Amino acid sequence: MSDALPDISHDPASNALQQRMCDLITPLIDRDGYIPTDLEGVRLMALHGSHPRTPLVYEPGLIIIAQGEKSGYLGERTIHYGAGHYLVQAMPVPFECETRATPQAPLLGVFISIDMIMLGELIQVVPTAATNVAPPEPMSAVTLTSSMGHGVVHLLECLHDEIMCRALGRQRIREVLFEALRGPQGESLRQLLQQQTQYGRIGRALETLHRDYAHPLSVETLADKVNMSPSAFHHHFKRFTRLSPLQYQKRIRLLKARAMIAARTHNVSSAAIAVGYQSASQFSREYKRYFGHQPAGDQRLESRQAG
Repeated sequence: MSDALPDISHDPASNALQQRMCDLITPLIDRDGYIPTDLEGVRLMALHGSHPRTPLVYEPGLIIIAQGEKSGYLGERTIHYGAGHYLVQAMPVPFECETRATPQAPLLGVFISIDMIMLGELIQVVPTAATNVAPPEPMSAVTLTSSMGHGVVHLLECLHDEIMCRALGRQRIREVLFEALRGPQGESLRQLLQQQTQYGRIGRALETLHRDYAHPLSVETLADKVNMSPSAFHHHFKRFTRLSPLQYQKRIRLLKARAMIAARTHNVSSAAIAVGYQSASQFSREYKRYFGHQPAGDQRLESRQAG
């Protein structure tokens, strides 16, 4: 199943916004990957070439694409998002991502972490969506509206002015988050903070799993923490993440280990121990099954992390 978005390549207004974003991003990047900025929670993205389908996980955030194309694969879904679109990543679900870009037209974008306190404040004033909306998805692509695009431009302009960044940066993030909240996938953000919904409960469980991924997993204990029966927890967990809790933990452990090995902060054995494996051989087998190669084959991956 493919999530199709409208073709906006011939929309002059949208093209002008995309070009403005590219003009603002390009002077601030000096390498491929995720580039930190002076504004906490905001990172720039760049990749000067295509990158094949690769397992990864995004933290909750908004990924706005100014140039290039990406496709995400989550279970049976294929999520296309390119220039003039943004991805609402409400939950940190492992998926596979493919990037299409060239040295002449690199992937350029911006990642904005979701500030839960800011989100909670906005929810108090942004009207609730209609009751007949489809159930929220943990990640979905959305067409960039004019108001959302201008909000992103305002945010990027802050990054070029140190005083403006300090004075207005948080307000610019708030503007973008506001536009996402009232957009077609705003309900996926709203329900994260609604503790009585199954979606919100699974979101809280994922926070625990990400914090305690190296510890032994008890599905019963985790279900109890979010006030669900083990059977209901397992059902809704798999519904939203396309994985069982144990499969999810395994993938998070492997992705964390890959980052450690790639950054050379750990060798293979110490990375295996750090993410909770008791057996190095089991770690290597599962690593190869997931990534397609042995852990020792991974060198530095920083230049590919925008893939």
